[in-house]
Amino acid sequence: MARAPVMAAGGIVLRRGPVPLVAVVRQRKRNEWVLPKGKLDDGETPKEAAHREVLEETGHDVAVHEFLGTLVYQSGGRSKVVHFWRMEADGGPVRKLMNDIKAVDWLTLDDAIARLSREYERAFLTQIGPIALAAAGLAPAVAPEAKQVSEPVSPLAKDDIDASLQALTPVEAASIDELRHGLLQKVKAWLRGEA
Repeated sequence: MARAPVMAAGGIVLRRGPVPLVAVVRQRKRNEWVLPKGKLDDGETPKEAAHREVLEETGHDVAVHEFLGTLVYQSGGRSKVVHFWRMEADGGPVRKLMNDIKAVDWLTLDDAIARLSREYERAFLTQIGPIALAAAGLAPAVAPEAKQVSEPVSPLAKDDIDASLQALTPVEAASIDELRHGLLQKVKAWLRGEA
């Protein structure tokens, strides 16, 4: 009989500055660098758990923003399902780190990816990190393929995205809406335990 997955939540925690930084934490027991996350307590929603765990593991109170994705992996013979939100820390720590955590480091996205001890977390942050930075308005300028790399290019503006969406045909727009709705319904069913 399959065992129920362990449900957990955490954050891709950003700190603004001349260069945006990402939090990674060092576990005391395994001496590994990981993304801040932890198991849900009874009666706690994934978003509530993510906020609590990040506070406990980084010492920083954070603003919780949009949902970024889910990471699933094997841990102790069971599946572990971790939901992640984009979070931002402002100012310094507001509490001591929990006993399970030895240290917290604030690194550039590339350095945070390189520091992580687990390959699946490196792959996840490689994919989700740029999305989190862009959502926070902290993404570095990206040069389109048609332009030379040395030419300065501004980040994609929200107005540009809106204009691109308005340029869709009615069939394309309906297809995107249907995809969003279907995915949302699947996630809701899964969270209710119906899937």
